[in-house]
Amino acid sequence: MSRIADDATTAWIRRYHPSADSAVRLVCFPHAGGSASFFHPVSVRFAPEADVVALQYPGRQDRRREPCIEDIGELADRLAEEIGGLSEKPTVFFGHSMGAVLAFETALRLEASGDNPPRTVVASGRRAPSTRRDERVHQRDDDGVVAELRLLNGTDSAVFGNDELLRMAMPAIRGDYRAIETYTCAPGRRVRCALTVLTGDRDPRTTLDEASAWQEHTEGTFRMQVFAGGHFFLTDHQSAVNAELQKELDAARTSVS
Repeated sequence: MSRIADDATTAWIRRYHPSADSAVRLVCFPHAGGSASFFHPVSVRFAPEADVVALQYPGRQDRRREPCIEDIGELADRLAEEIGGLSEKPTVFFGHSMGAVLAFETALRLEASGDNPPRTVVASGRRAPSTRRDERVHQRDDDGVVAELRLLNGTDSAVFGNDELLRMAMPAIRGDYRAIETYTCAPGRRVRCALTVLTGDRDPRTTLDEASAWQEHTEGTFRMQVFAGGHFFLTDHQSAVNAELQKELDAARTSVS
């Protein structure tokens, strides 16, 4: 497998503050309709201490002319190939909403291959993989999709007021919703690494019981941190969420010292 340099940026791998000499790595998985740039503040906070990698899925921003990958398994396969090409460093995965599921599925693949599996998966704003809800946002018309985005309050308000921006973003948003809403996971699927769950106490798409059910999906240590707020609690508690990530990066670093 060809290796990706520690300061390189590719179509999939975005480094806003390259840090080739860092001792640990933080890989960030965006939410449905989200992009790598969502994690720019995380990169500001942790680089150069950590090699902060933000993933860019096809179908958005500079990749908007590429077709979206509308299947979680296929997207996780591609992400595992890309991350498997990175140098070996103690690594923490951080995924929000759909990104939490992708972080989990990608970790499973890397554990199976032995190529750079993470020490910890931090799953934010998403119920456990084996929990099921009959959600069909991807089948709604555009107004219905926008209503869901407003409910979750995760899209920049400027996008709602700009028809052109919204039209550009809609294929990626709908494609991602199709991917996550058609995803299924057997109850017995478990990562070997540690698993940390971050959740909002008023998230309309994840109850506390559904969040705590993540513990059924790891053979490693499990902990859960509850924040006040809804689905995008992390934007209101950025410092506290960063503190949780710091704990995991410190643990990853000391695990090899």
